[in-house]
Amino acid sequence: MSAPIVVHGLSPSGVRVVTINENLAGLVADDDELIELLRLGGFYDAEHCLDDPQWIEWRGGRPHRYEEA
Repeated sequence: MSAPIVVHGLSPSGVRVVTINENLAGLVADDDELIELLRLGGFYDAEHCLDDPQWIEWRGGRPHRYEEA
């Protein structure tokens, strides 16, 4: 089973796309925005799931990175 939350690679505009259960949830530019997006989506303990591979998968870039290397 794959993680329900996926943070995709960095876009040219400097944001990362987030999907929840394969549905577009939004765009984020930092972890604070990601946590808020997840809370709005019903993940009330969002800050604790950012490093849990059962909940979140970071694709196309390193976790917690929102700028080009």
